[in-house]
Amino acid sequence: MTDFKVHPRPEGDSRTSRAASSRHRAEPAKPASALSRFTAGLGSTGRRAALVATACAVLVGVGASGQAADTANHSASDASSTAAPSTAAPLTHLDFERVRVTSQEALPSVAGVAPQSAKVKPAEAPAPAPAPEPAPAPAPAPEPAKPVAVDDPAGAQAYAAAQLGSYGWAPSEMQCLLKLWTKESDWKTTATNASSGAYGVVQSLPAEKMASAGADYRTNYRTQINWGLNYVKQRYGSPCGALNFHYANNWY
Repeated sequence: MTDFKVHPRPEGDSRTSRAASSRHRAEPAKPASALSRFTAGLGSTGRRAALVATACAVLVGVGASGQAADTANHSASDASSTAAPSTAAPLTHLDFERVRVTSQEALPSVAGVAPQSAKVKPAEAPAPAPAPEPAPAPAPAPEPAKPVAVDDPAGAQAYAAAQLGSYGWAPSEMQCLLKLWTKESDWKTTATNASSGAYGVVQSLPAEKMASAGADYRTNYRTQINWGLNYVKQRYGSPCGALNFHYANNWY
């Protein structure tokens, strides 16, 4: 009888066969990448070295990208700081009063109410009252009409006859009085003696003596007769006594 010796398999072949059998039992394996094929061909030590190299490469890339980002941020901040004065400078020259007035004038009217102006108009002074017109000067009072002397011998004789009783004389005294004043003036109100200036029915000398009987002694025969009867009573007592004196002296 011959001895049967079992030859031991290499360690690599056993892993390969187990991996191959597991692939058959599971889903089909995805195609291996170049890196995996490369690492598969290497041993465990080689795979560790490859992983270390890959990690180093990733770290280097991350550092490079961070440095590039910092550089970009510094460049952007430098650009903004450089451009800031040029944009901020005009703000110092803004006319805020004009901006405020413009913004108020640009406000839209609400419910038909127009926006008020920024400047308040001063109240207008009231118009001065018109000066009152001067009152018209009163019309001058008309001058009183100057009395006009009227020669009325009949009227003068009737008036004298009516006054005799007030002096205590009889009606017969009228005959003496009628002769006396007919010789002197013919019973005229305006009778004037050209040589002596005696005036009126009773021939008063001067005429102003008759003013004691009334201011109208030059135009009113009643005033003249009142003064003449008083004169005859005081000087001669009666018209007949005055006529007798006149016959003797040609005046009384």
